[in-house]
Amino acid sequence: MHQRKAIVIGSGVAGMASAIRLSLQGFETTVFERNSYPGGKLSLIEKDGFKFDAGPSLFTQPQNVERLFEDAGENIAEYFQYKDVPVSCRYFYDDGNILNAYTNAQQFDDELHRVLGEQKGAVINYLSKSEKLYKSIGTIFLNHSLHKLKTWLQPSIFSALKNVQLPYLFGTLHGYNQKKFINPHTVQLFNRFATYNGSNPYQTPGMMSLIPHLELNEGTFYPKGGMISITDALYKLAVKKGVQYRFNSSVQHIIHHRGVVRGVTVNNENHFADVVVSNADVYFTYKNLLKDDLLAAKVLKQERSCSGVIFYWGMNREFSQLHLHNIFFSNNYKAEFDHIFRRKQLYNDPTVYVNITSKMETGQAPKGKENWFVLINAPAHTQQDWEQLRQQLKQSVIQKLSAVLKEDIGSAIEVEDILDPITIESKTGSYLGALYGTSSNSKMAAFMRHPNFQSQIRGLYFCGGSVHPGGGIPLCFKSAEIVSNLVTQDFKKTIH
Repeated sequence: MHQRKAIVIGSGVAGMASAIRLSLQGFETTVFERNSYPGGKLSLIEKDGFKFDAGPSLFTQPQNVERLFEDAGENIAEYFQYKDVPVSCRYFYDDGNILNAYTNAQQFDDELHRVLGEQKGAVINYLSKSEKLYKSIGTIFLNHSLHKLKTWLQPSIFSALKNVQLPYLFGTLHGYNQKKFINPHTVQLFNRFATYNGSNPYQTPGMMSLIPHLELNEGTFYPKGGMISITDALYKLAVKKGVQYRFNSSVQHIIHHRGVVRGVTVNNENHFADVVVSNADVYFTYKNLLKDDLLAAKVLKQERSCSGVIFYWGMNREFSQLHLHNIFFSNNYKAEFDHIFRRKQLYNDPTVYVNITSKMETGQAPKGKENWFVLINAPAHTQQDWEQLRQQLKQSVIQKLSAVLKEDIGSAIEVEDILDPITIESKTGSYLGALYGTSSNSKMAAFMRHPNFQSQIRGLYFCGGSVHPGGGIPLCFKSAEIVSNLVTQDFKKTIH
């Protein structure tokens, strides 16, 4: 009997998870990765005893990882361990207010009432609606292909759609939050969740109010060994399940003939397969691998998500006022997003996110020191002078953090590495350095991202942050599941 073959292009989280699932389905699976290491954005930077997660730093919905290991018949504890983090984030405002966002709704409600004078019960009520929205409409939209008729014919879709009230679709997330809270600081905090998928809270629909549920109701977690341990666990599992990895192997072309995928070309050599899954940015897949300028241009009709500038700072001392996740808010959030999305510029008073994994375990930084991952939202690359901008930004960030923390931050920086939209694009293959592919700044963009399959080429599929259901680790796992289900449906008569 012919052994069916699958090829996965790229080994980001979604690509790795897809490869494992295809192997479990009986495919002889090979992953081609242009880098010398797996993981894509989810990789590691080591410098002078400091360890930095290169990309994603927040771990939510561990059940997505657990389900993959369960489906593979493996005990996840042998590969991967994590622990609960009761404070999802510590927030700092320029007026001196500091608050902890607890993953216990009552605690968080009490905290917002105590620090910001927010109405008692406001957060509990908000998160209850967020949970209801996620469990009804969210699970359908995020777990299924929205481009297949059978999704819309499910009985559950009708009951779910009943929960889609007009404010969710026709109002913005900011407008929705403004009606729920009395303090502008609280509104700003819940507006932040638009950045989960690189969007603008003043444009993205109120439907995005389901996102806080993932972090504040379901919880925030820390993987032992840092985020790279997710990559390491997936790689180990993939190899055990027979997946072949070819590193330093750039795919040049996706081969197809008469509407059927045939394989890929790597280093001028053809590799044939029945299924090809692209974990590369969907724009580059069309532009470079399929040489289809028309479809590539179609992808660009949707607005790109924001990008970011990341400073990896090895600090020569510890800062007791900081937590694992910290956010220092801009004084004018609307102006900041206006600069990022409309003007395509950095704002002079940016919101700053600081992640410090050495707060959670030793070995992430030398003793008495800290590893700071400092992220600032930035516009996607459109010919800005990033060499100049990142130096200006560095001074703005140091000034802001020094003022809020009342310490000289600049003098504490011992080690530095920097990532900007240009280097994000070159290292991760994200078009224009957009961290989440397309934004969700229109009413339909949030739900109608590029499908996980190509209807004109049988056997060609897409996974990862640039396609449905979107960016971030949980959604990348979900895109791998969707691809796996599509392959099962498309090949069910011929898989043995």
